[in-house]
Amino acid sequence: MLSEDELGRLSVVLVRARDPNNIGAVARAMYDFGFHDLRLVNEYPVPLERARSAIDASSVLETAREFLTVAEAVADCTLVVGTTAVGLRRKEHPLHTLAQAGPLLRAELSRAEPASPKLASSGPKARVALVFGSEKTGLSNEELSHCHWLLTIPMHQTEGMRHASMNLGQAAAVCLYELVRNPEAKKPEAESLQELLEPATAEDLERLTQLTIDVMETSGYAQRHPANFDETLVRRLVLHMGLDRPHALAWTGILRQLLWKLRNPQDAAQH
Repeated sequence: MLSEDELGRLSVVLVRARDPNNIGAVARAMYDFGFHDLRLVNEYPVPLERARSAIDASSVLETAREFLTVAEAVADCTLVVGTTAVGLRRKEHPLHTLAQAGPLLRAELSRAEPASPKLASSGPKARVALVFGSEKTGLSNEELSHCHWLLTIPMHQTEGMRHASMNLGQAAAVCLYELVRNPEAKKPEAESLQELLEPATAEDLERLTQLTIDVMETSGYAQRHPANFDETLVRRLVLHMGLDRPHALAWTGILRQLLWKLRNPQDAAQH
């Protein structure tokens, strides 16, 4: 079973969820399985007082936080996982079924501080964001670009049937149950130096993404190769590098220096 500390390090992020009762159903599922960090991404406030489906889960709704963008909502997370019904969507991320995703999510939640004092830092423990899209359209390509990988709940399909998907409350309940259902599962032990290093947060990687975009634009690369100058593509590129926090910060420093030299060629020449 997940410990209280591990339960507290999972954030459920609802992007453009419009129906207060659907949000209430998610809150109820979170409460029932021991999770409590609910984050909402919307351009306008959601009337949570209408969430009548959140029976006994008022504490989850009262502490829910609202954000304007996905980047802000997942900034402190070291693993961001999007949910999708797949359908006809072009595959641009690693995709796991929920059964495959469960052990991966539990492994990230079980990450403690680095085992070696030499590798320890003042940064946060690993934190996981489980991201759900709107009831009608799911997650957009831009929103998906913030995700390290995707999970899907396999649905029964018959010929001629439209692609099936669960409603928001059901999907959240099934995903959260999968995380807590296997009390006998052993937590994987660290096998390499990479696993002992502090994981990069989404905020670290977003900063690196924006710096990469600035360098591409300032250096003229964006003008010469416009097909590659796309924010979602660059974000996926950075995520797929699999950088830990020390390496992400190192690359950030390198790109900042490069950007300064590109913008200040005369001053750079004097140094």
